[in-house]
Amino acid sequence: MPRPKKQRLIDASSEAAVVLPPRRSRRIAGRPDATFDDLGVDVIAIIYGFLGPFDIMRSRLCRKLRKAATTTTVPPTNFTVNSVQKHNAMRAMATALPNLQEINLHDMEYGHRFVDGEDPDESMTAATANETIHDINIITNFRKLRELHVHTHSSMNGRYPFLFNFQLLQKFTMFGCFNLKWDLSMLEGLSLLKELHCYNNNFLTGNINSLRELKDTLEKVIISLCPDVEGNFNDLADFPSLVKLELSLTSVSGDIRKIGENDFLKLEHLGLPDTVCGGREYEFHRISDVPEVMHSIHHLRKRVLEFAEGWTWSLSELSPDFYHFDNPRASDLDDVPFFVAMVQVGSRLGWRWENDASDQHCEMNWLDPEPEKESSDYEEYTLELQAMQEKIDLYRGFQQPPTEAEYNRIQNMRMRGLY
Repeated sequence: MPRPKKQRLIDASSEAAVVLPPRRSRRIAGRPDATFDDLGVDVIAIIYGFLGPFDIMRSRLCRKLRKAATTTTVPPTNFTVNSVQKHNAMRAMATALPNLQEINLHDMEYGHRFVDGEDPDESMTAATANETIHDINIITNFRKLRELHVHTHSSMNGRYPFLFNFQLLQKFTMFGCFNLKWDLSMLEGLSLLKELHCYNNNFLTGNINSLRELKDTLEKVIISLCPDVEGNFNDLADFPSLVKLELSLTSVSGDIRKIGENDFLKLEHLGLPDTVCGGREYEFHRISDVPEVMHSIHHLRKRVLEFAEGWTWSLSELSPDFYHFDNPRASDLDDVPFFVAMVQVGSRLGWRWENDASDQHCEMNWLDPEPEKESSDYEEYTLELQAMQEKIDLYRGFQQPPTEAEYNRIQNMRMRGLY
């Protein structure tokens, strides 16, 4: 057995005597015999903050635990209401865990839906008249929601103004809500909102200018496949924290050429519809407009990481520059080169006019300078350039589409075997 340590004797009257304070126990309140009963409600609430909502609900075995649960700030977790059972759980949590921070609302099982909101679609109401309805207003009990995600294709019908009254909300998603009616102006009260995700919402209306009320907080705005959303995307150019702006398949307008050096300073992703000049699949009114727009796109690509990748553009059929080649002997290969695409050759970027099938194209219009001959990528560039130039056939020497007279001459000569 190890020898016991000898106690060091110190004369209390000695000047060298040092009185050490008693060592405090690491247990609760310094008491080695502390028990669960000594835990305060506030301490239990902190402990609960590390658990998920269902773990907390299962552990509420006494009055103290139930009281602690009501004051617990439950961190964001994927709590999805997609069945009657989960709806019943949400009903219980509305009073037991009112500080829940994230809720996902989905369609419930067949034959069940949420109660209609204001101004519902009457045909939808009639079609679901025999379904069991469930209260959705109970969600208003969760006053500390940080994230609300709604993915209800058919379970919600009409307007639900209370969905926009969560003052602490930071992330808001509306995905595929085909019968849920709302307007962008209803977001004005969400002063802390950072992320807005809206996709395929048939009844979403409004002007994106109304988002200016959230100018200082918004970081991500994704509104896609919402045809009744309008406004000018340039109205968001001075949002200081905006890193992602996606507005594809909306009716938003604007002009890429009007983006200044001090606009969209933090932007990392930009997606624009064909209603914006220079947006994806935009149709130009005049051939002469294209070079300036392409230069603006190229300039913006230098500072926006995800922008215009794989985009194409075309000349509008309403353009005075547009024409058809209506020879019945012509094939699809004879399409006029009225489409515009950006092309990367080695490290050098340019753009060109090409036909719909991309197998006949004009000469390149370069945006970048040619690589230095001493650079490491010069050889790769020259090889790719040579291969590309060998494919130029009908429109060699043309930087833009030929005039109608030139095109007819080329095609007639081609069909006679003279081109």
